[in-house]
Amino acid sequence: MSNFKCVLFDCDGVLVDTETTSFRVFGELLKDLGYEAPIAKMAVDFSGTSLGACMRHVEKLFDMKLPENFEAIFREKSFEAFNKEATPIPHIHESLQDFPLPFCTASSAQKAKIILNLTTTKLIHHFEGKIYSAYEIQQWKPEPGVFLWAAKEMGFTPDECLVVEDSFSGLTAARAGGFKAIGYAPKEHNVKLLQPMNVPLISDIREVKNFL
Repeated sequence: MSNFKCVLFDCDGVLVDTETTSFRVFGELLKDLGYEAPIAKMAVDFSGTSLGACMRHVEKLFDMKLPENFEAIFREKSFEAFNKEATPIPHIHESLQDFPLPFCTASSAQKAKIILNLTTTKLIHHFEGKIYSAYEIQQWKPEPGVFLWAAKEMGFTPDECLVVEDSFSGLTAARAGGFKAIGYAPKEHNVKLLQPMNVPLISDIREVKNFL
């Protein structure tokens, strides 16, 4: 029997599948500006981080400044795409049914995006009042702030919480905050990305319950 009393789920890549859509839209907007960015590599390197971090990387890569309205256009285009393309992670619905511990989601995404994606995938009823966005505290993964905030709001200490993440930056944030974590790695490239973190890896989200 573990000492865990609460589970903190990342959102994109753990509850819903939207990161592929996000980076596709990001790449299309850059292409419209005449730039071909290494989107596949960025999707790995910047998974779980903020849009701002991606934008700064591209500006440095191409030694240029993105248009002031780039973020607003990206938000609009990506939200349109999420409405059509966001899908729940396989087995997440059944996994959350009769879940044995309190849980929430703690994400680097904007709260509006989290709500949209959870609503589109019919998961929102599980997370009413339990959505924590890094934008609300202005501290993004790999900093631990969003996990520390979520744990405190849920009424638990870091050592009482298990973090479920799919990104290197997310697992780094969990470790920095003093949390135990497991990595969700359903595909081979996920395994290769997360193995250096030396945490337990699962390929099926239902396996989370095995650690509780």
